[in-house]
Amino acid sequence: MEQGKATALVYGDVYLRHLTGPGHPESPERLRAIVSALKDRSLWSRLEILEPRPVDLRWVLAVHREEYVRAVREICNAGGGALDADTPLSPASFEVALHAVGGVLDAVDAVNSGRVRNAFCAVRPPGHHACPDRGMGFCLFNNVAIAARYAQIQHRLERILIVDWDVHHGNGTQEVFYEDPAVLYFSVHQFPHYPGTGTRTETGHGAGEGTTVNVPLGAGADDAIYEQVFLEVLKPRALAFGPDLVLISAGFDLQQGDLLGGMRVTEQGIRRLTQIVCEIAAASPARGRVVSVLEGGYALGALGRSVCAHVEELLQREIALAAPGSEA
Repeated sequence: MEQGKATALVYGDVYLRHLTGPGHPESPERLRAIVSALKDRSLWSRLEILEPRPVDLRWVLAVHREEYVRAVREICNAGGGALDADTPLSPASFEVALHAVGGVLDAVDAVNSGRVRNAFCAVRPPGHHACPDRGMGFCLFNNVAIAARYAQIQHRLERILIVDWDVHHGNGTQEVFYEDPAVLYFSVHQFPHYPGTGTRTETGHGAGEGTTVNVPLGAGADDAIYEQVFLEVLKPRALAFGPDLVLISAGFDLQQGDLLGGMRVTEQGIRRLTQIVCEIAAASPARGRVVSVLEGGYALGALGRSVCAHVEELLQREIALAAPGSEA
């Protein structure tokens, strides 16, 4: 790999324009906390910043139904409204959501081309609850699902691994790929908890049987439990699958003290989960290519710290891979 910044960060102030109203946990302050923490820890300057562009609607329509996309745009054009009780829209939300998807697709391009080894996408609104025909749970368009479909079509990648460690099950992502044998969707999440899906018996359907893996955990799971799940369940399944690209639905609401979760994962635990996922990518046809996308995480201080731990590990993995005699 050529000399340069090997980890990208997708971020733009456009993401602050999705306004959710006073007291809503999914607020612009989340990204302000992340940016501040990255700069305070001198990580910002080590990252290649990718300014997001709005996505071509055809890629959104590769996952979402046209009538749903039209409805979101019309609500925003009318001055805002709500998709459900949890998911408000402001006038700019449609445009911001297009930039969220566009930023993630730019990261896929950068990683696939070898311009960077991996990327973290600090985007909002989040995406993993967004289903083909509806948004919910703070989510408008499913950023990670669209990225996976884009990687399949645009880059002709045959096998995509999605690792979802958000405290809430990614019901939207699961729905999109439930019958797709080329996408391995792995979710570890608190159960029972919103949205109520993600039991162990949900394993895919038809040709996709066995390529959905859910690990529901009771509240209070800590670093050791998550590490065990990643090593004993995720790692063997992922290595046998052999992904060409790894996507992470990186929800930081699994961290102890989050406003909407009940788990006890620490910053060090998040670092370890990141390390395991990067090891899977390095040992697969993906050759270390990882694109991580922000989902949840609502305690601002903890969110900033945990994102820093995640990004530090992405940077550290590149150093390890680029060392003499390494796989790079």
